[in-house]
Amino acid sequence: MNASVKRLEETGTALRDALNHQDWAAIGMLDRECRNAVEEAMRAHERDSSMVRQRLQELLDLYGELVMTCQIEQARVAGELRQLSQSQQGAKVYQLFA
Repeated sequence: MNASVKRLEETGTALRDALNHQDWAAIGMLDRECRNAVEEAMRAHERDSSMVRQRLQELLDLYGELVMTCQIEQARVAGELRQLSQSQQGAKVYQLFA
């Protein structure tokens, strides 16, 4: 396995671990590393095209999971913000009559 394919695998594994732990800061950093690893793999002169294709497909699947997880998390946070806003509005109304 050449270095660029190995880097794709390692960054993909690290990204999956960060996703499993919902470590959003690490995901942001690893996203940039994955982009660089993909560019490096595509530029490599000595590459095993089938291995590169396999690793890229794995990353594509992982990014699909990542997008779905982000959408779920976004909906959860939006719900919390709505509840907070409603609570604040209720507190203001209560203060008017207190």
